[in-house]
Amino acid sequence: MGSNNKRYLLYIAQNYSYAILRPLQQAIRARGDEVCWFLEGNEVDPLFLKPTEKHLLSIEEVKAWQPDAVLVPGNVVPNFIPGIKVGVFHGFNAGKMNHKGREDHFEIRDCFDLYCTQGPATTQPFLRLAEKFGTFKVVETGWPTLDPMFRRDLENPYRIDGDTRPVILFCSTFSRSLSCASIIYEQIKVMSKQGNWRWLVQFHPKMSQDIVDKYKALENENLKFVETDNVLPLLKAADVMLCDTSSILIMFLLLGKPVVTFKNHTNSSHLVNVEQLGAIQPALEQALSRPSELMAKIGDYCDDIHPCRDGHSSERVLLAVDDLIESGISGLVSKPMNLLRHFKMRRKLGYWKV
Repeated sequence: MGSNNKRYLLYIAQNYSYAILRPLQQAIRARGDEVCWFLEGNEVDPLFLKPTEKHLLSIEEVKAWQPDAVLVPGNVVPNFIPGIKVGVFHGFNAGKMNHKGREDHFEIRDCFDLYCTQGPATTQPFLRLAEKFGTFKVVETGWPTLDPMFRRDLENPYRIDGDTRPVILFCSTFSRSLSCASIIYEQIKVMSKQGNWRWLVQFHPKMSQDIVDKYKALENENLKFVETDNVLPLLKAADVMLCDTSSILIMFLLLGKPVVTFKNHTNSSHLVNVEQLGAIQPALEQALSRPSELMAKIGDYCDDIHPCRDGHSSERVLLAVDDLIESGISGLVSKPMNLLRHFKMRRKLGYWKV
């Protein structure tokens, strides 16, 4: 795959974005192109960078390096840095509404030239938005983050040789109004002591510390609390997930595995949802048996949300970027100035040059 030595900037603002973009970095390096990271703000820790990863420390350095494309898992990116701006998303559409009463996943913030979508469920709405605004293109590539998950060579530190018990992974969102972590704590405490299953517990990095501490204190020979910036090995290790509304459940479903949810109000037939604490354990037992009707519903859902499960979404993103670099963005409508948003970004980055 020839590419005349293109330059790609990986622009992140959260620690979880390292794992989101590293498959793209691997694909960029495999084609012999150049890649650098830029870390925005103080919520992303440079200590997560590996010694082999190049880090640009300022907007001046970014402008001097002149990237051809900027790959962004977040919602916004400054218009004053070079390169076409590519939205690759930080997760799946979990149906969350923003303060304007609109689905946040489909909010257009006048920052991107290209959206690389995950599957028909997101491609079709974005194509309609592209027709409406004319300021960006849309290509369905699949989500690069999942590439390692669909490959067989993913190392897995969470499997234990000789332990054949089913593995339950409990994940929960950080929002207090949506999280079930504190509500089902006692239930998990009881189930984890029974010993018939092995438990893995992992929370969103923004989960409140008091809940994290409670679950850390639960650790025993049947339950391990995991803090990691890469959830993919956890997803591969488990047989069933217990969750609430966190979008991580979508990634788990894409492995063809069932999810039990507590008070998930999406009325989704591909989930085993329960409303009562006493129903959690029977629901997990049901999910472990993998009922054929449930598994068929999961298959249909996955085909809509992310049909590309070959582990090569990163390469498709780079091909889509190649096409836009070669065709140029002159055919797109100019983006609205959106002075307030870009002023805020300049202030955050401390950059005031033209």
